[in-house]
Amino acid sequence: MADHSNIYVALAAAQAEMGKVLKDAENPHFKSKYADLASVVAAVRPALNAHGIALFHQATVTEFGHAMKTILVHGKSDTRIECEVPLMVGRNDMQGYKSATTYAKRIGLESVTGVAPDDDDDGNAAVAGTKNSTTQALRQTFYDSVRDQLPEGATPQQQAEAITDAICAEFANKKIRALNNAWDTHKAMIERISRAFPDLGDRLTDAYEIRKNELTETDIAAE
Repeated sequence: MADHSNIYVALAAAQAEMGKVLKDAENPHFKSKYADLASVVAAVRPALNAHGIALFHQATVTEFGHAMKTILVHGKSDTRIECEVPLMVGRNDMQGYKSATTYAKRIGLESVTGVAPDDDDDGNAAVAGTKNSTTQALRQTFYDSVRDQLPEGATPQQQAEAITDAICAEFANKKIRALNNAWDTHKAMIERISRAFPDLGDRLTDAYEIRKNELTETDIAAE
């Protein structure tokens, strides 16, 4: 094992030896392949361990809510690199939590190691053209965590209905700025759902407008 002075030197050496991130998992909703957590771990862990870097994840709570922390620790120098990814859980049960943590671990691991598939992963299909890769990844985590609650073989309409329910629930009780941000965040998906299932598109628009109308001028001025 090489003798490195700190985590940064060790990580630089490990990055030179990391393997290619293989897109070998199937996303049936978009009929595409993507790199799942196992693929990212397989690409980076051997090189990290060879240079004295331990990798682990830790569930935590920040001022903004629940998050998953990815941590790289260089044992010899006791130096570390950390990355926190917010958990966006589509449904409030353990399956939804497990799905959200899995995607958050993948996002965090890609972030701290600097690896990535050859091109955008399964998030690209839902939010093509976005310039903010972090927002893209978090948004896709939200949609995938919702889909993971559905029975195997769920139809596109059933998936669209589940995502519609989750987005409508997100609109509820938000202040005007957060409401508008939520609309912008989901705009690409809302447009896709509206084209394929106009009635669901109407539900999404109605949920947004109803919440906006509930806000008083005082609420809006307060922001």
